[in-house]
Amino acid sequence: MKRSIPRSLVSKAMSRSPEPNDDEKNEEAATAPAPAAFKGAGSAWKAGALAQSQAAVEHGRAQLANDILNGRHELQLLPDQVEDPVGSDRREDWMKQEAFRKLLSSIEANGQDTPILVWPEDPNWKPDPLNPTDVEGVRFIMLTGRRRHAAAQMLGLKLRSILAPPDKRSANNSQFEMLFLRFRENEERENLSAFERLLAIGEMYEALREPGEKFTAVAFATRIGVHESIVSRARAVFAARDEILNAFKNVYEMSFGDLQNAMASLESRPKKQARRTLSKITAKRKIGSRNLSLTSTNGNLSIKAASVPLSQDKLEELSDLIADFLKKNKEPSPAS
Repeated sequence: MKRSIPRSLVSKAMSRSPEPNDDEKNEEAATAPAPAAFKGAGSAWKAGALAQSQAAVEHGRAQLANDILNGRHELQLLPDQVEDPVGSDRREDWMKQEAFRKLLSSIEANGQDTPILVWPEDPNWKPDPLNPTDVEGVRFIMLTGRRRHAAAQMLGLKLRSILAPPDKRSANNSQFEMLFLRFRENEERENLSAFERLLAIGEMYEALREPGEKFTAVAFATRIGVHESIVSRARAVFAARDEILNAFKNVYEMSFGDLQNAMASLESRPKKQARRTLSKITAKRKIGSRNLSLTSTNGNLSIKAASVPLSQDKLEELSDLIADFLKKNKEPSPAS
């Protein structure tokens, strides 16, 4: 194996060499090209080392980008970069509760312990290959961590964030996947009330169920990891959520047993008038990775679409389109 002499040793030897005599000078002149050859070998060694270092840097960046996409490396996001299309599965006044106030104080004093879970608004987004952690201007959708997001926004802090698994981002029913990720984290933390838990399960069931498809409670319960007996109660609570909230002011403090008794008392109340027959029709469209759902219930129109960032002008434009459609398709007035 050819070995090179370290430059430090060469320099040291040269500094210690005595002044050459005439014979030595003649010999030095005869071998003059030798230093140039030595210099050329050193340049080649430098070039090889530089290329190897550059390859290592590029490999490290590619690995970092891959880790970011697969949720193995944290990102630092501004709260305003994160949208919340799903919303919270907690009580409406959760920001006024003591638990949130304690979390706010903890983050202010000690920082954010647990990252929030997000995924890119653009399903095809990939980190910058030259600077993978630079996400300035990139928009993200929040899946879990609404309390931490709110706290960071109040305190003016950046958010520790990781991306959800790619298979969840590209799933056919991304709305259900977002709801399920939110539910799973809250289940692990065990901080949902009985009412909140049943609401979340009922909402997931409705998001996953497709019109005209056979979808059993057993299959759904297996998929989300709960007992099948919970599913029917969850669907009933989700369907009657407004009525329950109006009738019971302490619903968030109720146990499962209390909530079941409350539901029974609602069902046993005498009805002042016959229940109106529910007339509900739904139309769904797939727009890229996004789901659009339009529902008409007894003449009331609702539109549901996740991850649609609209400015005020764009929202006004959409409202004008719907208004024009309704004007053209309004029912004729009855003859007087």
